[in-house]
Amino acid sequence: MSETKINPQEKKVWAAVGYLWILSLVALAVRKDNDFVRFHASQGSLLFVLSVILWFIPILGWLLNIVVFVAVIVGIIKALQGERWELPLLGSMAKHFGDWLIKALKL
Repeated sequence: MSETKINPQEKKVWAAVGYLWILSLVALAVRKDNDFVRFHASQGSLLFVLSVILWFIPILGWLLNIVVFVAVIVGIIKALQGERWELPLLGSMAKHFGDWLIKALKL
């Protein structure tokens, strides 16, 4: 996959934006050719969808949404530090989900 030429700081900011719920789709669309941004935006997109689904499950879903929120905070911190941090249990699924989103939404 080709890397888009953006400066390292901008790359970190775009990767962090990838964890901000619906903005994850924006980061995925705008910087899909940058592997680092795509990695984080794919994880952020998966967390966004998971959060929406969990919101409709009373009590247990709401409690699990707290775990999702913590994962979002950790993801933002790791992205700003320039690190690739794979989500526990969901990391491998996130890559496939991000690839599917790009194809399905024609981003």
